[in-house]
Amino acid sequence: MRQSTYIIILFCLISFELLWLESKQTLPCANSKTCANSLEVMIDNGKQGIFLGQAIWPPQVNKNNLLKTVLGDTSDQASKHIYVDLDKQTLYAFEGDQLFLQTLVSTGLWGRTPPGEYHIWVKIRATRMSGGSGADAYDLPNVPFNMFIYNNKVSKDRGYALHGAYWHNNFGHEMSHGCVNLRSVDAEQLYNWVSPATVKPTTYESGDDPGTIVSICNKIEFTAGNPVCLE
Repeated sequence: MRQSTYIIILFCLISFELLWLESKQTLPCANSKTCANSLEVMIDNGKQGIFLGQAIWPPQVNKNNLLKTVLGDTSDQASKHIYVDLDKQTLYAFEGDQLFLQTLVSTGLWGRTPPGEYHIWVKIRATRMSGGSGADAYDLPNVPFNMFIYNNKVSKDRGYALHGAYWHNNFGHEMSHGCVNLRSVDAEQLYNWVSPATVKPTTYESGDDPGTIVSICNKIEFTAGNPVCLE
């Protein structure tokens, strides 16, 4: 085979690799520590965090009491559905046609929260999140009540989640790097309500207990009291 043929083949391989890398980087990682490492409970009591250049002290997490037992839950898990309205920065959690929770949230400012239909694939009681760069860099211990989501366009390793946020109180406005921030009290309520049912500090969905569907919408309108996602 002539040298020119080798050069053409090498050029094609390099071009294919660059296109593949570009496709992988279409969406930034919402949380670089999660994206770089396996998901696990991480408790860092007494360690300082940082957000927008400011020192942040996280809430303490009791390592011996990571599970909350919820008795008497007779709800229909399959009928549960979460909607996030990016326009109004509002989350709605429905069980059938009954509204369980409505609350203000903060979605992506430094990295847009991508619209689409997701489902929760793992719940983690508390973990450490870090990412961003320069002025918007963050490193936050003890992020509470994490519900990680994915779909066929946003892979699990992108690190998108619904979770509690203790480092700001600006809910109703974009404030995240792509995740859906909730008040910690709302995140806890949602965490204990969604599937998969909490059985461990890190709980994965299964065939017998699939994760709750999460629809992230540019806008939502209500028809006969039911939310409809507008593209």
